[in-house]
Amino acid sequence: MKVKVLGAHNIESRHTRQTSLLIDGILALDAGGLTSSLSFRDQAKIKAVLLTHAHYDHIRDIPALAMNLFLQRKSLEVYSHRDVLEKLKQYFLDGTLYPEFDKRPPDNPVLSLHLLEAYQESTVAGYRVLPLPVQHAIPAMGYQVTSADGKTIFYSGDTGANLAELWKRIAPQVLFIELTAPNRWEEAVKRSGHLTPNLLKGELISFHEIHGYLPRVIAIHINPLDEKETRSEISEVANQLGASIEMAREGLQLLI
Repeated sequence: MKVKVLGAHNIESRHTRQTSLLIDGILALDAGGLTSSLSFRDQAKIKAVLLTHAHYDHIRDIPALAMNLFLQRKSLEVYSHRDVLEKLKQYFLDGTLYPEFDKRPPDNPVLSLHLLEAYQESTVAGYRVLPLPVQHAIPAMGYQVTSADGKTIFYSGDTGANLAELWKRIAPQVLFIELTAPNRWEEAVKRSGHLTPNLLKGELISFHEIHGYLPRVIAIHINPLDEKETRSEISEVANQLGASIEMAREGLQLLI
């Protein structure tokens, strides 16, 4: 399983893109940085996208990608829970802001929207996908993705603390988990359903208590304006836990 970080941050600039991963060039997780990261040819290779929740920075490239694929006469499978699919249709695919690509062209629509239910494993683009609820300000799910040869990652999307029940259901080799802000923003982050290094430390201790090991951890959805501070704090957490924790960056590639 080859995983590439297309977008590692929560806001966009010349040097940062919003959150998105790409597995083996064919399965995307969230759509914050798809079109700005990939050539038209590489966009056309994507078979499916998993969306964690309906916040703009995670779904924003769906209509742009659909337009690009429409012009290339390609199609795409989009998977998520009900709240995301409803908001996509209501705001992004309503025929006003952008064409109804889930209906166009009529004989073979560009987008096929598929409902995923929490705790029910599905096969998506040849991978086993287990959707699990996470703690966030709006309904959100993370995904455990397992390849045909048994390689497994978990991608949280945006999440807050109190993940013990989630940890009981997964056992990834690599954990992609959000780390939005440094510790001085902890109270605000708690209210909005995100993590700081201190909060993530508690969640990793909980994971270890349940499983007896810690996976490789890749922190994602980073606020670039505070990244230096966050990097220093999470480095200290890694030292304290004896864990492999690194900050994601655009273009980072992992072979799992």
